[in-house]
Amino acid sequence: MSRKAAAVEGSSVSEFMRRAIAERAERTLAGGAQERLHDVIGAINGGGGRARDSGDAFADLLAQRRTRA
Repeated sequence: MSRKAAAVEGSSVSEFMRRAIAERAERTLAGGAQERLHDVIGAINGGGGRARDSGDAFADLLAQRRTRA
């Protein structure tokens, strides 16, 4: 499959693979922690106490870090 795709682009298989790896790495690193952890943030209910607002505080912290980056 990669040979066909490389041929369509007019590049070597090696060059095609290098670009594919670079594009995947960029996509992976482009998302912030909040996007990577969206399925687990807020998944645990601590039942109150000091942990009551920790989910919101954690989301706020991630948002602050994202705006600084």
